[in-house]
Amino acid sequence: MQARRLPAIRGWNWIVEGFRLFRTNPALLTFLVFGYWLTLMFLNLVPLIGVVLAPLCVPALSVGVMNGCRALERETDGGFGLLFSGFGRNRNTLLVLGAAYLIGSLAVFAGSALVDGGALLGIMMAGQQPPDDLLESDQLIVALQVTLVLMVPVLMAFWFAPMLAAWNDLSAGKALFFSFVACARNWRPLVIYGLGVAFIS
Repeated sequence: MQARRLPAIRGWNWIVEGFRLFRTNPALLTFLVFGYWLTLMFLNLVPLIGVVLAPLCVPALSVGVMNGCRALERETDGGFGLLFSGFGRNRNTLLVLGAAYLIGSLAVFAGSALVDGGALLGIMMAGQQPPDDLLESDQLIVALQVTLVLMVPVLMAFWFAPMLAAWNDLSAGKALFFSFVACARNWRPLVIYGLGVAFIS
């Protein structure tokens, strides 16, 4: 498997094509996106294990949303049940990806703890209120900047990984590797895509 190197303008085309796809069936895509976030919110509310369950399910739920997009693009029969279709094929691999995502995220926040003493980790994982002196200092801002930098390679590894595992039957390790390589080879369109989404938002 070899990742193609796409021109920078392709990042803007992704946004345009996304709106075009949305117009074909707004109800389905709205349901899938809101269903994705509501499911994660519900899982996070589960006492004790919610903070673990939610990231474990992220790859499978992402595949469910992408299965909906794929069905619309191919003009095949779909339905609201597509939201959980990612838990069908290669479910175990997707759960392994979810576990890897959780571990990677914790490692990133652990790195930020070297800057702010774990305040950001406490906010993200336990909803702790940071002390006033921390809010008034630059530590939290620096910790956020460190977190953003460290999260970039993690996001690169997971950007395409769920689809590579679900659609191409790759193992979790190979899916993470090829996703990272694909993002590295196509950083220009991804930057344009990110800027375009930020501008539209």
